[in-house]
Amino acid sequence: MIERARVAVVGVGNNTSALVQGLALYRQSGSLVGIRRPMIDGLGVGDIDVVAAFATSEEKIGRDLTEAIFLAPNNFPRLNCDLPRAGVPVTKGLIDASEVQRVAAALAGAEVLLYSAPSGRPETARAYAAAAHKAGVAFINTTADPVARDPQLLGSFEAAGLPLLGDDLASQFGTSVLHNALLRLLADRGLTLVSSYQVNLGGTEDFRNLVENPNTKKQSKLNALSADDKVQVAPLGYLPHLASQKVAHLNLEAQGWGETAVSLDVKLKVHDPSGAAGVNIDLIRIAASALRNGRGGHSAEATSLLKSPPGTAI
Repeated sequence: MIERARVAVVGVGNNTSALVQGLALYRQSGSLVGIRRPMIDGLGVGDIDVVAAFATSEEKIGRDLTEAIFLAPNNFPRLNCDLPRAGVPVTKGLIDASEVQRVAAALAGAEVLLYSAPSGRPETARAYAAAAHKAGVAFINTTADPVARDPQLLGSFEAAGLPLLGDDLASQFGTSVLHNALLRLLADRGLTLVSSYQVNLGGTEDFRNLVENPNTKKQSKLNALSADDKVQVAPLGYLPHLASQKVAHLNLEAQGWGETAVSLDVKLKVHDPSGAAGVNIDLIRIAASALRNGRGGHSAEATSLLKSPPGTAI
C-alpha cells in the first residue's frame, strides 16, 4: 500500500476548510462525485494527511485544525461527514523573511507545502517558498503572486530536485475556465469575436482581500484567457452576503456568417472554495509524486490546473 502524502498548509481559511472536510468526506463515503482523477501515481483522493498548518489569526493559532477551519471569518459550509480531531495545532505563520528558519523546522515530516494564504503578499509567498526549499519540501503556490514565474527561484527548486508548482489556481469549474472554453468554441466554429467581459462577485475573505489588492489577480486572469484586448476583466466585487459562493457574469459578442450578430450571456454560481479544493487535491498528489521521484521544478501535468504557470506574464 502506498504511503500517504503529507501536506502542510499555509492559511486556515475557506479553501483549507473545503480541503480538510472533503478529505474526510471522501474517505468515509468512497464517493467519486466531483473528482477529476481518482488516482494519481498510486495516490487516491483520501491518501493525504495534513500534518501542519500555519495562520496569522490569533483566534486560530493553537486550535486544532478541525476547529480552526470553522472560525470566523470562514464561511464555507459544513459538509456531510464526521470530522475527527486532526491532532494538528495551528502554528503561528511567518510575518517576514526573518522567520524562514522557524517555519522550515516546523515542516519536518511534510512532503508538500500548500500556500493558500491571500493574494497580494508576494514577499510572504516567497518567504514560505524559501522555507520549503530549506526544508526539502515541494511548494505549491495557489495565489496570483509570482513565485513559480520567477526563473531564478524555479531554477533553484529544479536544481534541488524539489517541485515548485504555481502560480494561481484555475478553479475546477470557475469563471476563467468557462470563459476560456467559450472563447475557444467561438474560434473553433469560425465566429469573429467583437468583445467579451467577465464580472466576478464573492463573499469570502479572499474576495475582500482581492478587492483591496487586485493587480496580480487581474493579470493572472488575463493570462488564463490568453486573449487580446477585446476581452476585459472587471474589478472584483465583494458582497459579504454571498458567503462562500461566487457569482460570475460572462458576456460574449461576436459575428457569424454575413457579419450577423451573435450575443451570449452566462451566469455561473459556485462555491469558490470547492473549486479550489477540487484542483488542490490533484496538485498535492502531483507534487508529492514528483518529489518522491526526484523531479524538481515545474511539472507539465500541473499546467492546465493553473492560471499563470511559468512563462506567463507577471
